[in-house]
Amino acid sequence: MKKRLVSGVAFALSLALFAGCSNDDQTQKDNTSHKTEKHEHEAHKKNEPTKKNEDKNTPSDENKKNGENKNNNGNVSQDPEPKKDQDKKKNEPGEPSQDQNKKPKPPAQKDDSVSVVAHPESIPVLVNKRSKLPENYKPADLVYPDVPFIFSEKTEKRMMRKAAADALETMFAAAEKEGIHLTGVSAYRSHATQTTLFNNYAKRDGYEKARTYSALPGTSEHETGLAIDVAGDGGKCPAQDCFGGTQESKWLAKHVSEFGFIIRYPEGKDSITGYKYEPWHIRFVGKSVAQKIMGKGETLEEYFNAVPVSNGK
Repeated sequence: MKKRLVSGVAFALSLALFAGCSNDDQTQKDNTSHKTEKHEHEAHKKNEPTKKNEDKNTPSDENKKNGENKNNNGNVSQDPEPKKDQDKKKNEPGEPSQDQNKKPKPPAQKDDSVSVVAHPESIPVLVNKRSKLPENYKPADLVYPDVPFIFSEKTEKRMMRKAAADALETMFAAAEKEGIHLTGVSAYRSHATQTTLFNNYAKRDGYEKARTYSALPGTSEHETGLAIDVAGDGGKCPAQDCFGGTQESKWLAKHVSEFGFIIRYPEGKDSITGYKYEPWHIRFVGKSVAQKIMGKGETLEEYFNAVPVSNGK
């Protein structure tokens, strides 16, 4: 009986202890839940001002729309960032523009009234800055005249057309008999040679300056095979102004027409011929024409009543 009573008391105490533990657990859970809710509530309160500030600093959808309208109407003039980057790239050094990549163009010819001669093979053909030879023209009867030159090579600039070469040999021989020793400097030039020659002069002295003493391709008398530059004894003053004061120059001025030649660019006629005085440059035109021109002190342009050619044009 006593054992049963002790067992019952122990059982009752166990139940009471179990119940107490359960209540403590529930109370602890309730306290934890309450603390969590309180913490979340306080955090929520702290975040509310931040949200208000964000709302205050961020424009409304209506303001954004108005801002876009201002941009479209031109009231706000700021380029978008990508375009700025593109502009910056265009101006970066080391990247040449398209203009820099273009090859430079040669100076345009001022005179647009240049005509191509119809009969380039004609002996008295007029070739000047207004009248040019066909680009592919080459005389068919070029020969080497038997006269001394300042060089020994048989190059194209030693050649002349047959009629001019024969007349040159006769004239040189006649001058030799009178103690005048003439020497050839430069006769025929091809179109390609004249092109190279003029380009070199233009590079050295400039286009306009070069035109006062050198012919553009196709407008050079040397391309006819009828003209030659001469010098004095032993090549004295070759194609130079000093030749004008030599005995050889004076002899030519007096006798050249007897052999069918003329002083092509006489003194004081540069406004007609387009070139300064060149006492060394003689041109074969045939005896009859030569004597008329030299007898009157005229030029080939005046003989043909051609339009005068101003120097450098």
